[in-house]
Amino acid sequence: MARTAKSAKGPRLTDLIGLGVLTQYIPIKKVEEALEATGRQSRRQRQLPARVMVYYVLALALFMEVGYGEVLRCLVEGLARLGLPVQRLRQSAPSSISKARQRLGSEPLKLLYEKLAKPLAQEQTRGAFYREWRLVSLDGSTMDLADTAENEAAFGRPGASRGQSGFPQLRFVSLVENGTHILFGARVGEYRKSEAQLSQEVIDQLQADMLCLADRGFFSYRLWQRASETKAALVWRVKSNLLLPVRQRLNDGSYLSQIYASKRDRRLDRNGVWVRVIEYRLEGIEDGEPLYRLVSTILDEKAAPAVELAALYHERWEIESAFDELKTHLRGRQIVLRSKTPELVLQELYGLLLAHFAVRSLMHEAALQGKVDPDELSFVHAVRVIKRKLSTGLAFPPSAESRDPPSRARRDSGGPRQLQPWPQQSQGHQAQGQQVAHS
Repeated sequence: MARTAKSAKGPRLTDLIGLGVLTQYIPIKKVEEALEATGRQSRRQRQLPARVMVYYVLALALFMEVGYGEVLRCLVEGLARLGLPVQRLRQSAPSSISKARQRLGSEPLKLLYEKLAKPLAQEQTRGAFYREWRLVSLDGSTMDLADTAENEAAFGRPGASRGQSGFPQLRFVSLVENGTHILFGARVGEYRKSEAQLSQEVIDQLQADMLCLADRGFFSYRLWQRASETKAALVWRVKSNLLLPVRQRLNDGSYLSQIYASKRDRRLDRNGVWVRVIEYRLEGIEDGEPLYRLVSTILDEKAAPAVELAALYHERWEIESAFDELKTHLRGRQIVLRSKTPELVLQELYGLLLAHFAVRSLMHEAALQGKVDPDELSFVHAVRVIKRKLSTGLAFPPSAESRDPPSRARRDSGGPRQLQPWPQQSQGHQAQGQQVAHS
């Protein structure tokens, strides 16, 4: 789908955009640290310095339907309203934007995502915990890419009934914090890699206070062992034909069994790993399957009764909702990632993940203020509020000339020009949170 600028009739996008929420949750200090750590900090004055380009990539994620030049004009307009020098930015040509994105690369965005996108539910966050565990889910998805030879060579292209599909695709796997929809620990790979392969690194992000839900496509002896080593509790669905002999029947209807690395190990009863099996049916559900089978590391039925785990497993669909927010409501329906090269594809994807993190962080704060479940708030409405309000909250300098926080200038009567500290964003940010809470 082509990106076009807004028509001159009606409000322009330049009246709507800024980066207040993004700088609130993705602070300039963290941006500077990521640029330094990856060696991408601007070492001389540039028309489009690295720190501006980081936020420009985030702006691209918020306005996927808009062309490069128009997004930059939106960004410049927001800076200009704050009295910051933007003349050099105004003169940037599309080729300059492309070169600046190439200089930036994907590593700073990836590092920012890994450092910032973490579970953030608090004790009072509704729907985020089951007993003593923080609920998280594991799953994967794909994204269509611009149809270029470079993208196809790097990521591959799925097959189709007649030849091949229309676009190359990447595959990614992520964890989600169920209560907040924060996507964290994501790993990206070519389409030909399976979700189970990518999840090998993702599950290392699990922690001992988490309970991880996953669908049957992820279960294997090796992956289960690796996930168990994190000390997180696991409740994963398994295929109905997996051999799970009853070793001990428990009072709540579940039973203890063992899983093995190979048929030979099972035959010799060697290196078996104890699991608890919960089997159940969903009566009266039209699309329900004949039998659901879960395995868990929680062997004590009193710590987590079978009926509760059976109901809990279906919370796994929270990650599908988070993927829908990322791929449909933020990226845009039927819009492919715009980048023409693999490096910029990764840059764009991490920009999307960071923008989603910022929106969801704002929604979580709004839910705490309103004392409601974050699921009761509309993601689409939150994005609209952010687009309307961002222009009042920019908080970073447009060039690498100064590494100090931005300042406003004022002139005292008859005296020399003095600098006044840049205003805090807390009041504007709080107002945005209240608007989201009242959606």
